[in-house]
Amino acid sequence: MSKLKGKPENFDNPPSRELTENVTFRATKEMKEEIQKQDNPAQFCRDAVQKALDEKKGK
Repeated sequence: MSKLKGKPENFDNPPSRELTENVTFRATKEMKEEIQKQDNPAQFCRDAVQKALDEKKGK
């Protein structure tokens, strides 16, 4: 039986946006621990920041 490895086009990253920039911020120990418990911590943070930006714009 062959292993299914998936196709990059099926991953959850938008194809038109390249993730080339880094953002660093300070957080509490508890926040860091909760973020690290997520299935995909980086995507979780990106989604949270995008949600906050959208709310600020009034979308």
